[in-house]
Amino acid sequence: MISTSVFPGRYVQGAHAFNRLGSEMARFGKKGFLICDPYVLDNLLAGFQQDIENDVKLVVERFGGESSDEEVSRISNVAGKAGCDIVAGMGGGKTIDTAKAVAGALNLPVAIAPTIASTDAPCSAVSVIYTPEGRVKRYVFHTKNPDLVILDTWVVAQAPARFLVSGMGDALATWFEAESCRQKYAPNISGDHGSRTAYALARLCYDTLLEYGLSAKLSCEAHVVTPALEHIVEANTLLSGLGFESGGLAAAHSIHNGFTVLEQAHDQYHGEKVAFGVLASLFLTDKPADLIDEVYGFCEDVGLPTTLEGIGLADVSDDDLMKVATTATKKGETIYNEPAPVTADTVFAALKQADAEGRYRLDEV
Repeated sequence: MISTSVFPGRYVQGAHAFNRLGSEMARFGKKGFLICDPYVLDNLLAGFQQDIENDVKLVVERFGGESSDEEVSRISNVAGKAGCDIVAGMGGGKTIDTAKAVAGALNLPVAIAPTIASTDAPCSAVSVIYTPEGRVKRYVFHTKNPDLVILDTWVVAQAPARFLVSGMGDALATWFEAESCRQKYAPNISGDHGSRTAYALARLCYDTLLEYGLSAKLSCEAHVVTPALEHIVEANTLLSGLGFESGGLAAAHSIHNGFTVLEQAHDQYHGEKVAFGVLASLFLTDKPADLIDEVYGFCEDVGLPTTLEGIGLADVSDDDLMKVATTATKKGETIYNEPAPVTADTVFAALKQADAEGRYRLDEV
């Protein structure tokens, strides 16, 4: 049996690491095209733009807000006319997914510079493409992972802690989904079986969350960089990225995709919906009570949602919840990598049970 593991070309992390972005980009050419999140462009870029431009000529383009086919096409046209040697994306998950898609369309190297640690997207060779209205449309699988991922933990620490906590929710799925794929011999993103390295990194991701998650949240709330914050940023970004891509996906991300069909959940972050998908998957796959208690306890400690109300679905009807379950179990979804029977009915029941458990625990406090 062949196993495959995939990694980014280089991963750089630390306080004020963005000061090195120009010298890192210069390894690929003299002119860079930077797709920049609007908030970053208006509030942060000036703090390190000169350091970047000491090493590369920079063309900056404002990101439109949605990683859609329309936005990828628009920016690809602009970048193609600019004649740059490398594409970079600076901002949140949709900005960097767009940068990867633009670089792929132009066959250029790509540098990823996340300004929040809210998802495991930065290291992956995947872009999630949404409709202009914000629904998941499809995944684009690129021929290679990013050539550079550079993460400035000082910038991460200045952002609202909710972003970091959301990243923990996304990372929380890593070990559970990789372990399901391991048990079922299900394929990872490459189409092959995962390696022991991948499964070990996925487990390290989970252990890191449990040990340092609360401390890192408190550090972020205080806007300071501490070892705990560094550990969680690495878990959210590198360990989760390698773990999900080389280990595989299963129920939690399919359930997230199901939630995107409900407009009332659109304001909730990706990792928050993934985290509730993890909780539902615990019941879907009949996990032991002590593990369920451990995961709920972690979510409660760091502030991840443990009820449907927590992801904007306080008054969701059973009919709408069945739409979530039906979407999560569409043909081709990774939920079928679970080593348990999966139907829309069993997912619906797991969602209801996860919400009931969360509400019961809140009432007991």
